[in-house]
Amino acid sequence: MKNEEFATATVRSRMFNVQRSMFNVLISLGSNYQQSAHIHWASQRLARLLSSVTMSRCLWTMDIHGRGVWYMNRLVRGTTPLSPDELNSVLKQIEQATGRTPQRVTIDLDLMQYDSERYHLSDWQRPYIQDLLDF
Repeated sequence: MKNEEFATATVRSRMFNVQRSMFNVLISLGSNYQQSAHIHWASQRLARLLSSVTMSRCLWTMDIHGRGVWYMNRLVRGTTPLSPDELNSVLKQIEQATGRTPQRVTIDLDLMQYDSERYHLSDWQRPYIQDLLDF
């Protein structure tokens, strides 16, 4: 069974076998390689993983390190019964499924918020995050 199939099966088994609370989440997506295709692909995976999904528009940004690499970014809101650790594990499996390397960021998925708990605190001040929050 592929990682993605395992992750989806794990989420479904937890959703249907045990009544769990649902938690609001915000996830950032970024890609610097075949950006449109990878953002679309990851957005579809997140739409299957989460409930009550809404997605921001996509936004092109220059990399934060000034190397001249263009990224496509998006934010996704939804709800999940998964814990932050479980959700992060699934997000990393999705990243790995695209062949991500340190130089080729096919997709970067970061859990930015889980209910009222914020993560990646320095990212919240980045202009593209602020621009994309209006959805």
